[in-house]
Amino acid sequence: MSIASAVPFPPRSAPSRAALWTAGVLLVLGTWLAYANSFSGAFVFDDPPSLLENATLRDLSDWRAVLSPPASAGVGGRPVANLSYALNYALSGHSLLGYHLGNVAIHTLGALTLFGLLRRTLLSPLLSARFGTDATWLAFAVAALWAVHPVQTNSVTYLSQRTEALMGLFYLLTLYAFVRGATAPAHPYRWHSLAVVTCALGMASKEVMVTAPVVVALYDRTFFAGSFAAALRRRWPLYLGLAATWILLGWLMIGLGARGVGFGFRLTWWGYAAASCYSVITYLRLALWPHPLVFDYGPTVAETTVATPYALLVALLVGLSLWALWRRPLLGFLGAWFFVILAPTSSVVPIVRQMVAENRLYLPLIAPLALVVLSVYLVLPRRLAAPVGALVTVGFIALTVQRQRDYRSEISLWSDTVVKRPENWRAHNSLALALANGNQPLASIAHYQASLRLDPTLAETHNNLGTQLTKLGRLAEAVHHLETALRIEAWRADTHTNLGNILAQTGRPDEAVAHFESAVKLDPKLSEAHTGIGNVLLQSGRPAEAVTRYHTALALNSLSPDAHNNLGQALMQLGRPAEGIPHFQRALELRPDSSTSRYNLGNAFVALGRTSDASIQFQTALRLDPANAEAANNLAIIHLQAGQLPAARQLLETAIRLNPGNIDAGNNLTVVLLQLGLRAEARTQLEALLQVQPGHAETHYNLALLLNEDGLKHQAREHLEATLRLKPDHAGATTALQHLGGFQPAPPKP
Repeated sequence: MSIASAVPFPPRSAPSRAALWTAGVLLVLGTWLAYANSFSGAFVFDDPPSLLENATLRDLSDWRAVLSPPASAGVGGRPVANLSYALNYALSGHSLLGYHLGNVAIHTLGALTLFGLLRRTLLSPLLSARFGTDATWLAFAVAALWAVHPVQTNSVTYLSQRTEALMGLFYLLTLYAFVRGATAPAHPYRWHSLAVVTCALGMASKEVMVTAPVVVALYDRTFFAGSFAAALRRRWPLYLGLAATWILLGWLMIGLGARGVGFGFRLTWWGYAAASCYSVITYLRLALWPHPLVFDYGPTVAETTVATPYALLVALLVGLSLWALWRRPLLGFLGAWFFVILAPTSSVVPIVRQMVAENRLYLPLIAPLALVVLSVYLVLPRRLAAPVGALVTVGFIALTVQRQRDYRSEISLWSDTVVKRPENWRAHNSLALALANGNQPLASIAHYQASLRLDPTLAETHNNLGTQLTKLGRLAEAVHHLETALRIEAWRADTHTNLGNILAQTGRPDEAVAHFESAVKLDPKLSEAHTGIGNVLLQSGRPAEAVTRYHTALALNSLSPDAHNNLGQALMQLGRPAEGIPHFQRALELRPDSSTSRYNLGNAFVALGRTSDASIQFQTALRLDPANAEAANNLAIIHLQAGQLPAARQLLETAIRLNPGNIDAGNNLTVVLLQLGLRAEARTQLEALLQVQPGHAETHYNLALLLNEDGLKHQAREHLEATLRLKPDHAGATTALQHLGGFQPAPPKP
């Protein structure tokens, strides 16, 4: 047979157009029904670095950036997958609905392609005599079960695993285009050229596509050519083109180690191979009995896996598959399909982050499902086979819908994972992060501690626990965990930054700067470390130098609300409020619920005399954080200046209740009370302030003046003397005391 020759289908097997359309429509409807409740699923696990923090998605016109995704993210080395996310972003930004619609659409196209591939396979010379009559509905049954199988949720509902579904689509398209070319009456090169193109696109979507040329050769040998030699002789240009796509994949895989894949990690190849036997049997079990489904099985250490029985079973199944390739070609090909596609992830190349991942079953799942469907078709009468298939499909849809409820939030997904894999430290750590983001700090800390009980050497968990303890004000404990993290992994720039922030808060600026500088050396692009140095400079009264650091931080990350807010504060200290306002406004665009930035923007408006604008900002700051005493005090001043004394009094009393040591609010309340004619209450207020801060000279002075006006000269003298003891150069107190007969300071102590 020449390269251009074809293998025609038997005429009797040609399906009606109505049957094809009916099967296709039912397949689409079933798939979308199964995933209808997935559209509100949350961003989880790898989604933030791959989507939310991936700057290469944000400008579709910058095609070089789009096709050069960050190596450390889940899209690293996968430019076609990154392009699909960029298209999503161009259409709807970081819309959950948009991303989920994209994932389900890709999966649906994969199901339709599988349907077409299976139907044409069942009509091939090898199988048409046995299955050709019902090829359309057998293909539909396998494709439908595959599309709605609960295990597929990990590839469809988990947004970052679009890489798997997209690769799967191109994998199936490559085989489909091969079949169309192999059976085309003329010009097969058109379809085979398409097969090479889709194979290349798959290589740029996910690395598992490396097996596609091998599987195409196996498929050709099994269903069309009869031998590898005949396949190569008849279609050598196709195989040359498919093999060339490996060059593209090799280039894309440079730097893949940033994702924790490859040799050189703490896992040995033989240890990983042993554990992979457990993984393979797990996948087979899930294919036939999808329970329990686990989002993250954990980074299990391979050498500790008791793998001998699994290894023996896998060896038996692989041996049977090899034997069947020669003696029972259909069974042999199904076995080869399962094991060859799993080989890149479940053989000898360590993947340190996850030993088992349900998304890896995405394409291999086709083989056991096809085997079951064809076996049922051959064993059961047709009047029973169809209802059984329909019942199982409906059951799968129900299980898929139920499974997707776990994806509705990070907390629900990781809670489910912790229940099913309580020994998974990463699940506890991830649940703790989700609880922290959900404002459940104590529950968060409990799971961080559980993670550390499972493995006390986890620098990441020590870092996260330290961060959470910092938010609760438990700074000593936080420092302990952050220092422990650095003893374990001294290269953690984020931990140096977190520790620097605490040291800055606790009055240890030199140590703080040392840690910030270490972070910058480790990661010169770490914006947060430059912001931390700027904060220390600002607190040290060096706003001009702080401005330089904040500009550096923003050059590295223009989306940092802290850097924008703090730059605005530095500019305010330099007497440049007009320049600070745009930065406060940008900080609020990035973090609209920040009461602090609202308060700072209000102060900038006050400095420019825009009191009405300032009033709006202070009111908003109080609405966002009713405990913002400073905003209450400053809003009260605006009311006081406008003669709105009752409103000013209410706000100042609120500020003092929130912070009894707020001297400014206390003195302002005294002014309001005096203007309201409430002298006794004003005096009581000043006395209360001195109970809280007896060392405040100005409050002593104000109380002295009030006492003097009320004729209480002796008490006035005592407070004036206290003022001068605290502040000997206080001119007002000196003058007032001279009118009362002078001040005799105590003789110096020997």
